Amino acid sequence: MDEHQLTQMLRADEEIITKKLDYWAQEAGGKTFFYYGEDDVTLTYAEFSKRTDAIAGNLAAIGIEQGDHVSVFTTNSLLCTLMMFGIWKAGAVFCPVNFSFSRRLLAYQLNDTAPKLIVTAPDLLPKVNEIAEELKSLPAVTVYQAPEGSHDYTAELPAVHSSLKAVTWEELTGPASRPDITVTFHDPANLVYTSGTTGPSKGVVQSYRWMAGYSYGLRAILTPDDVIYNDLPLYHVGGAIANVCRAVWAGCEVVVWNRFSPNEFWNRIHSRKVTTAILLDVMLSWLTKAEPRDDDRRNTLNKVYMQPLPLNHSDFAKRFGIDFVQAAFGQTETGMGAFVILKELEEGQGTPPDQYHGMSHSEVKKAAEESGLLLMAGEKATRKGLMGYPSPFVEVSIRNENDEECPVEEPGQLTYRPRLPGLLFQSYLGKPEKTIEALKNLWFHTGDAAVLDKDGLLYFVDRLGDRIRVRGENLSSFQVEDMLTQLSAVNICAVVSIPSDEGDEDDIVAYIVPSAGKDLTEDEVRSYSDDNLPKFMRPRYIRIVDSIPQTLTHKVEKYKLRNMILQELGRK
Repeated sequence: MDEHQLTQMLRADEEIITKKLDYWAQEAGGKTFFYYGEDDVTLTYAEFSKRTDAIAGNLAAIGIEQGDHVSVFTTNSLLCTLMMFGIWKAGAVFCPVNFSFSRRLLAYQLNDTAPKLIVTAPDLLPKVNEIAEELKSLPAVTVYQAPEGSHDYTAELPAVHSSLKAVTWEELTGPASRPDITVTFHDPANLVYTSGTTGPSKGVVQSYRWMAGYSYGLRAILTPDDVIYNDLPLYHVGGAIANVCRAVWAGCEVVVWNRFSPNEFWNRIHSRKVTTAILLDVMLSWLTKAEPRDDDRRNTLNKVYMQPLPLNHSDFAKRFGIDFVQAAFGQTETGMGAFVILKELEEGQGTPPDQYHGMSHSEVKKAAEESGLLLMAGEKATRKGLMGYPSPFVEVSIRNENDEECPVEEPGQLTYRPRLPGLLFQSYLGKPEKTIEALKNLWFHTGDAAVLDKDGLLYFVDRLGDRIRVRGENLSSFQVEDMLTQLSAVNICAVVSIPSDEGDEDDIVAYIVPSAGKDLTEDEVRSYSDDNLPKFMRPRYIRIVDSIPQTLTHKVEKYKLRNMILQELGRK
């Protein structure tokens, strides 16, 4: 397909997400859009659109202009979604913040983002107040007032730190007209942070077209009859864009809880007749641990996106009656540059006919063909790391350490080149040198190793550098090392990852050399970690040592540390 055809593919379904919301609010305003399971709240497309119009108008009234940054720091997914669309309608940039951050991590991101406004909730305001005097941009702060009876209702809101301007929740949600704002496909929509392997995390600037391209493969086989399940945090693109925004493009319902629960998962699926969900590695492990039941297949879930795709995908699908499994390579910078749909079961053998909603098998096949997506039999996906064919919107190349293209089946770094403007990230905020480095030789370098087989299929091999994945979160050894070295008794700290006992994720290992004359125990490091690091950043193994192996140029030999812990644990 040429550039004109690719552009038409995106524009045929409207690539500006707020325009798509306007369409459904007009054409199917009474249809349910958002169900918030934490409080049993339902919003139709018309109701949601009206509320976000008002938020946009009020944002403009308090001085938020097109292109301004607005940070959203909350665990409440309904609040986050309302703010996300209100921010876009105001022409501002949605800047979500990981709600597990505090102190140094939180201060860094807010100072890097330099928001004009922070929207938070009573439970997280103390974290903002704690670092208020460190904030350089002196943003205004709005504190969410949950309705009485809500799970997070607070009768008396805490006060905003005196150094910051307080904007009341009423000022942000009262009646107001939507501002007359026009955005184009290349305008910035989001600022989402990703881990850096050799330095602080980077703010990834994403355009409206980035969102349209990222969600394209996932929504290609959806209809308004589908129901999307989400329990992923909305500070990640998986929850915010792949699930919530995908529902808007499809004109279907999205049901949302604040967190995953293996005990409640199937009850949630049944209660809202969910047809599709994203399941990350550890979620699959937890669900399969449950004792098999005769009625495991009696549910409405017929499409599941798995990340990463496990080798036992067909076993999971057969047990729970999943007709189709989707897999891809997704990244904050690139969106989904590769995609595959696996037909796991024949029609009628998976989801029972009386429970099946959405496209039929023949309709899925037709939609995949029309969208340029690979559909293959699940039993043929037996090689680890399958990511599918490259997206029709990008060129793909596997490149060696000299940035030369690798032959078929030779592992190298996965790189992308967009076939349309605006499909990849625009830049790393305030880091032009990092942006140029990632785009050397006009290819975006993902930092992941992959191979391309003789049939053109992409397979994930490994993470390059010091990137770590824990509980669905991507982080870097640098981030953990930086936090641990803030402990005064730490002289040198080196962090490595080893494969977890559960699933395909990682465990964090920290080797620490104490400062001269200082006594330091593992319990002290663990206590400090519990107080200062999010759960996903806390080391599982802590070792206090006299020295850390280094090269003659003083570079830590992390492979030796990794071998040491694996030998100690009897896994090598």
